[in-house]
Amino acid sequence: MSKKTNTLLFIVGATFFNILVTFLSFIILLVIYGYLLLPRLPQSAGAWAIPVIFIASIVISFLVYRFAIKFIMKKVNMEKYFDPIFGSRRSNKQ
Repeated sequence: MSKKTNTLLFIVGATFFNILVTFLSFIILLVIYGYLLLPRLPQSAGAWAIPVIFIASIVISFLVYRFAIKFIMKKVNMEKYFDPIFGSRRSNKQ
């Protein structure tokens, strides 16, 4: 496979991974809220729960994604297998 194909597959896979982590963290936080916090909080707090849980799941997925990308970058030589997305970092002018 070419570098461009590898880059495209990596972007699609990373996007799917990020969406999956967001969904799973949302479900986990919603279950935790339902079992632990909902019985102890007043009824009016329920209106704020879904937006707060959603934002928290986005933050969690961002942190997990950053950790995973840094781990992959340490293990794999990115320049060898992937094409730059926005052009080369090095300029060819000498």
